[in-house]
Amino acid sequence: MNTPNKLTVLRILLVPVCLLLAGYGYRLPAAAVFALACLTDTLDGYLARKNKLITNFGKFADPIADKILVLSMMIVLCREQLLPVWLPVILLFRELLVDGLRMVAAEQRRVVAAGWSGKIKTACQMGLIVYVLVFGESTLTLAASVVVAALTLYSGIEYFWKLRDLFKKDLGI
Repeated sequence: MNTPNKLTVLRILLVPVCLLLAGYGYRLPAAAVFALACLTDTLDGYLARKNKLITNFGKFADPIADKILVLSMMIVLCREQLLPVWLPVILLFRELLVDGLRMVAAEQRRVVAAGWSGKIKTACQMGLIVYVLVFGESTLTLAASVVVAALTLYSGIEYFWKLRDLFKKDLGI
């Protein structure tokens, strides 16, 4: 297993640690572990591209690790009433729709690369989680949640716009 894939596995293994720490009220240690997990996301992608170590496992596991990390932490923060409940719901819907779209594209042998809006969306989601873990709930939390939701929706719409031709035949266009 190469280094980028090991970092992805490490990120997945850090999820329960983050959840336990945050769930039991140890928000600063949870923020530190979560930030470390986020760094593994940046580092694994960089190393994979730089050293040409892109693998099928990495293509599959890296986005799954991000979704598990972000969504599970958001759910814990919602339970603690530190984030609005609608935020992870929007994220979940977007992820399911985009994953479904990717499956349709894959059936037609089209690869859907992650766009910059998706990378910015993920970075902002992760940043919001760190902020909430460190500072708790505030009026800034709600404003940042709205921005994260908007970025999440935008990046999802962007995927559908780029691949709108996949549905032209089905829609009679």
